Amino acid sequence: MSEQLSFTVPPDCDGMAAKTFLRWRCGISTRMITRLKREKDGILMDGKNLRTVDPISSGSVITVTLPEEEMSIEPVKGALDIVFEDAHLLALNKPPFMPVHPVKQHQTDTLANRVAYYAAQRGEDYVFRAQNRLDRNTSGLVLVCKDRFCINKLKGAVEKTYLALVHGRVERQGRVDLPIALRDGSKIVRCTSPDGKPAVTHYRPLSVFDDISLIELKLETGRTHQIRCHMSSIGHPLLGDDLYGGSPELISRQALHCAEMRFVHPVTGETVSLNVMMPDDMQAVIDISNKE
Repeated sequence: MSEQLSFTVPPDCDGMAAKTFLRWRCGISTRMITRLKREKDGILMDGKNLRTVDPISSGSVITVTLPEEEMSIEPVKGALDIVFEDAHLLALNKPPFMPVHPVKQHQTDTLANRVAYYAAQRGEDYVFRAQNRLDRNTSGLVLVCKDRFCINKLKGAVEKTYLALVHGRVERQGRVDLPIALRDGSKIVRCTSPDGKPAVTHYRPLSVFDDISLIELKLETGRTHQIRCHMSSIGHPLLGDDLYGGSPELISRQALHCAEMRFVHPVTGETVSLNVMMPDDMQAVIDISNKE
């Protein structure tokens, strides 16, 4: 189904070209603007067709109608833990052991399959666009954008907070600033390398037990396996993460959870703050550690 977005022209944009306003003040990509030009009633000002070269007027309402798209993922019935939803966004608490997107080995048991079924039941039809892509075994918040405008607007604009259980005693906060690259001979495992892409991770301890620490992490960059690789590189691999030196003795997956998100809604302009509880398997490790 098509989606309409409306923007009121502020006084400081009076006389500005429509294309400039849509691109730089509304955050609509150049590619989308080009497509909107070809759509019937794609761009309107106060209900009348507007060319991208036309000047706009203060107080006028610019309306764009996003092209219709179809959900191309097979719908599969399944439970969803919905944290937030409106006409533009859907935030979910993903359980561990579930991929976000279909891949060769997982075609019908992903978060995307369940969202496709959920959307169909509600009469909605949109492309599944995850703003963040958690590993299969990482739990927590996944933000789905229902249109191209929102996914482009939120790129790099969502602040996320992760919780992790790591080996060893982390007794002070710190910062890891080490480039990350693929390990030689592997298509999956990452390593720190001067030849890698820049990556920065901030961490601070929340609870310290005998030989395990619960830490909070925030990222400046979003490299694949960044937290897992960085914490391993400083001698504190995640519990359960045998790919990066962690032990699976107490938990059968990397003990990593996306617990909080904060962002400015791309359409309403309101600040949205989301948080979800610690998953049961990580909480069980904490409970055991507290008793020891």
